[in-house]
Amino acid sequence: MLFGKKKRLITRLLLVEDEPLVAFDTEHFLRDAGYEVIATVDRVADALAVIGASDEIDLVLVDISLADGSGIDVARAAHGAGVPVLFVTGACPEGGREVAAGCLSKPYAQRDLLTAISAIEAVLGGKVPKRLPNGFNLFVDVA
Repeated sequence: MLFGKKKRLITRLLLVEDEPLVAFDTEHFLRDAGYEVIATVDRVADALAVIGASDEIDLVLVDISLADGSGIDVARAAHGAGVPVLFVTGACPEGGREVAAGCLSKPYAQRDLLTAISAIEAVLGGKVPKRLPNGFNLFVDVA
């Protein structure tokens, strides 16, 4: 019997982050972990354009404070398109439960980001997550 990795439900990510170093590090880390980063953008307008033009996004990772507005607007658009959202931000926003699958507080360890994505993936697959990282709130009713 051969053992292999389970097929991921989440493989294609949109990263919305306006801190260049954080965006660069996160993008490369996620690619090294086997995810496909569809785009990395730093503005609400650019994120909305990517969401509107692509049906190949499995999860949006979005900061709240962006140069041209709020990541909550990005989350609303993604939620409206049926794409789950993970807020990655210094403080989880009020009202985030309505439009996101969860929130991971900055600063976070890279392994915590992977664990948060895995937890959302588990819920999307109808399973209970094995563990939740520190600083992560899973909004089960939305995921």
